[in-house]
Amino acid sequence: MKQKYVLAGADVAGILQHARAEAQANKWAVTIAIVDDGGHPLALERLDGAAPVSAYIAVEKARTSAMGRRPSGDYEDMIKAGRNAFLSAPLTAMLEGGVPIVADGQVIGAVGVSGVKSDQDAQVARAGIASLAL
Repeated sequence: MKQKYVLAGADVAGILQHARAEAQANKWAVTIAIVDDGGHPLALERLDGAAPVSAYIAVEKARTSAMGRRPSGDYEDMIKAGRNAFLSAPLTAMLEGGVPIVADGQVIGAVGVSGVKSDQDAQVARAGIASLAL
């Protein structure tokens, strides 16, 4: 039988706190979503001023990253490089801003952020993940 890491409530709270701090330090109105390894939502916070649609997009970026076991931006890069077949994939947010949480080589969840430029969304997600001692 194999063992795997899972995100505890304290982990989720820490990720959210650090991601929020990164966004607020840059004055970015974003939504931050955290999901487990199956793409199921664990936390969602829409900061003041973030567009309502960002709540949907953040969750989908996180889900895409968790289920695909890679940053959601990788799919965007593949499509831009001409691999248009990915447009028919069952993933709905193939945009940068979803970052997997990896522990001991296994994806245990992901953070998705939406509201500013895609690379800034990913910066906020990475800042949250950096709070974990992985």
